[in-house]
Amino acid sequence: MIHLSPSLLAADTTHLAAAVQAAERGGANSLHIDIMDGHYVANYAFSPKTLSDLRRVTTLPLHAHLEVENPDAVLPLFAAAQLIIVQEDTTPDLAATLATIRQLGCAAGVAVNRSRLLEPLLPHLAAVDLLLVMAVEPGFGGQLFDASCLDKVRWLHQRRVAGDLNFAIGVDGGIQPATLAEAVAAGADFFAVGSAAFAGDPAAAVRALRAAAG
Repeated sequence: MIHLSPSLLAADTTHLAAAVQAAERGGANSLHIDIMDGHYVANYAFSPKTLSDLRRVTTLPLHAHLEVENPDAVLPLFAAAQLIIVQEDTTPDLAATLATIRQLGCAAGVAVNRSRLLEPLLPHLAAVDLLLVMAVEPGFGGQLFDASCLDKVRWLHQRRVAGDLNFAIGVDGGIQPATLAEAVAAGADFFAVGSAAFAGDPAAAVRALRAAAG
């Protein structure tokens, strides 16, 4: 099954509830909420209050993607999320961070940037629910998909099969129907989708993305 997680960074925040509910009607599996602190990335986005507000208007699982300088300091603030994703280069002890996320009752995800190697993450693959490959630089929506990320997807798929592991392989950034299909073919099964999910009618957009997955 392909997991579609519309990213609120691309949504019209003046009509956020309506956009979220339309994405839910279209068949979204969760909502991707980018948390940005202006330090790790040169942008600001969303907060713990966003999660509590969204909980009143949707039943979809909420995924908090912490694009922040010190995620360990703020993890408890996002315990309302069903999944917390941290950038692998922001924590000095990834194993301890993942353990803390689980202690909060949340699933654990790790995101890796385009310039970073995957090999150091090998010891952690059995402890993650999602390994999210960034196909753009974190911080801003609307960027073009970097097809070189598919090599990371293929590598992860091989390790997942060889190790009989069950983490999801995700791609975040530049996802459109065509790039989604390429990523599925490479082994990805989870997608954080911004502009392509919230352009026009989110319900129709999510259905079109689902169809593109084959």
